[in-house]
Amino acid sequence: MKRRLMLGSVITALLVVGPLAGVASAQTIDEVALAVNEVWLIVAAALVMLMQAGFALVEAGFTRAKNAANIVMKNFMDFSVGALAYWAFGWALAYGGTEVGRFVATGDWFFSGGEMSSFWFFQVVFAATAATIVSGAVAERVKFSGYLIYTPFITGLIYPIVTNWVWGNGWLSPFAAESPFGPTGMLDFAGSGVVHLVGGTAALAGVLVVGPRLGKYDSEGRPRAIPGHSLTLGALGVFILWFGWYGFNAGSTLAAVGADIASVAVTTTLAGAAGAMTAMFTAWLVQGVPDVGMTLNGALAGLVGITAGAGYVTNGPAVLIGAIAGAIVVLSILAFDRGGVDDPVGAISVHGTCGAWGVLAVGLFADVGLVESLGLSTGVGGLFMGGGFGLLGTQLVGLVAIIGWTFVTSFIVFKVTDALHGLRVTPEEERQGLDRSEHGGNAYPEFVFQETIAPPEALDPVGSNGH
Repeated sequence: MKRRLMLGSVITALLVVGPLAGVASAQTIDEVALAVNEVWLIVAAALVMLMQAGFALVEAGFTRAKNAANIVMKNFMDFSVGALAYWAFGWALAYGGTEVGRFVATGDWFFSGGEMSSFWFFQVVFAATAATIVSGAVAERVKFSGYLIYTPFITGLIYPIVTNWVWGNGWLSPFAAESPFGPTGMLDFAGSGVVHLVGGTAALAGVLVVGPRLGKYDSEGRPRAIPGHSLTLGALGVFILWFGWYGFNAGSTLAAVGADIASVAVTTTLAGAAGAMTAMFTAWLVQGVPDVGMTLNGALAGLVGITAGAGYVTNGPAVLIGAIAGAIVVLSILAFDRGGVDDPVGAISVHGTCGAWGVLAVGLFADVGLVESLGLSTGVGGLFMGGGFGLLGTQLVGLVAIIGWTFVTSFIVFKVTDALHGLRVTPEEERQGLDRSEHGGNAYPEFVFQETIAPPEALDPVGSNGH
């Protein structure tokens, strides 16, 4: 058996090394490395694009069947509209050739391609992810046309400017020639702040503008449960999201040659698993049952929490970061629900609250050696890893800046859209379901849906919560 394995290894080596030697003789090693890196970036971006399907399934499963087609349509158009907006002007504001006061880039409008095409593709799927987070939070009561007005703003303006600040040559960027924060800028490996916090904060602004669903709160402002129609779809969506997250985090190495992709995949896995565990036990303790929806959101919370530090922390801290995120998300969902913020899928808590935790966690747990190995300044690390308070302070500044910019701009866009066009469907359309009123049909035409989730008197569109 051992001889057979050795023979197989020799044959494999000949099959692989032989052609590579031929390639190396015809091309430089640098060209081969560039090609491998290009392939990895495209594959990783495709994995992130698949997350759109995961979001669609999670949001559809966690909401009622009469709105499933509307959910699918919004997620589909998030990517379609978002890709065009990012092509036209989003890329220019994020990575254009000219900086304007280090707060916004300009140049290369209507992206012209060339050697940056793979990086553009990788970035556009991130932009679409930020936009689609909003969809679930405002589900079941927003006009499809109104939602389409907002989407290009987040992919073409709000998200790209944050991208420039942190990942471009902006004022928070560790990659800028000069940083106002000393040795390095804000560290966000794959986007707990740049992507998830932006999406979660924008979602909060949208929910505050449109208000809660009919029947969500009683006359005294107490929340009612409105169960989603399929935990099975929701669970499948979470599995797809977790799968795509390996492109999200590991792909953020931006290279395969010379990059430690495997370690990023390990920290991602551990944090997601820890998040699911602690969310389950937290829900069990607080609600008396190991709630399935909370557990699913716990996995996502752990993944969001580790996204900023996936390449900067070791395995032990990754477990701790994910575990804390899993507990945070349960408490956050319950707090928002009781506070009158109706978020059907928990997007604000998963991406906003846990995105904020992920940003701060880097300031606590970033490993000095890992930060240095990724080409950043020496001596920079988290508070608990011997790096002092410097990085934590920078992370806090970035956190406040991202929340401030995203909330103000999103709130303005939602408010203006509501005033000029209208964001909310009528009470009757909401009771019928958005599939019927907005798209002329149902996702499940074989079934007749229950049109209310509470007695008619509880569905008064004007109540203690304004809708």
